[in-house]
Amino acid sequence: MEKKRIIVGATGASGMPILEECLKIIRQDKTFSSYLIMSSSGEKTCIQEMGSAEAVYQYADEILDWKEIGRGPASGSFQTAGMLIVPCSMKTAAGICCGYSDNLILRAADVTIKEQRPLVLAARETPVSAIHLRNLAELARLPGVHIIPPMMTFYHQPKTIQEMVHHIAAKLLEPFGIEAEGYRRWTGI
Repeated sequence: MEKKRIIVGATGASGMPILEECLKIIRQDKTFSSYLIMSSSGEKTCIQEMGSAEAVYQYADEILDWKEIGRGPASGSFQTAGMLIVPCSMKTAAGICCGYSDNLILRAADVTIKEQRPLVLAARETPVSAIHLRNLAELARLPGVHIIPPMMTFYHQPKTIQEMVHHIAAKLLEPFGIEAEGYRRWTGI
C-alpha cells in the first residue's frame, strides 16, 4: 500500500520542538509519510531552538529544498493528504493569503488550497496585529484551511513541557486523520 503524503512546511517562527514532534507522530503512523520543506529562516530558528537542523531532519521521510519551486508539491497532480505548516510565521500566512508563491512552501500551500486539501497553519506570533488577524481570518474562510495556533492547554493535566508539545502536535495532525498515541481530548465536565 502506498503511503499518503503530508507536506510539512517549517518557517522562521518559534516552535521547532512542535515540528519535531509532528514529524515523529507522522513517522509512527505507517500509512503516512512526511515531505519536509524548511525555509532558510526556519533553519536558523531550528538551530537556535534545537541545536541543529539535523535534529529535526532525521524524522522527515523526504526533505525538499524550499527554493526548488518545481518539485512535486508545486503541482496539483502530486497527490497528498494535505499540508501542515509548523511553525507558520505571519510572513508565510500573508504570502499564502495573497497567493504570493515565490518559494516551494508558499507554492505547495497555494496548490493545497486550490485542490481543496487540508491546510493546517500553526500560526505563531504574539501579540498579533490587526494585519495578522485580517490575513488569518481570510485564510480561515477558505475550505479546508485550519488555523491552529499552538496554544497551551491544561485540561489533560500535563506534567512536563514535552507532554504539552505532544498534545499540540497531536491536535495539529487531527485534520489529517492521524491519531497520536497518548492524545487526550476534552471529555467534558
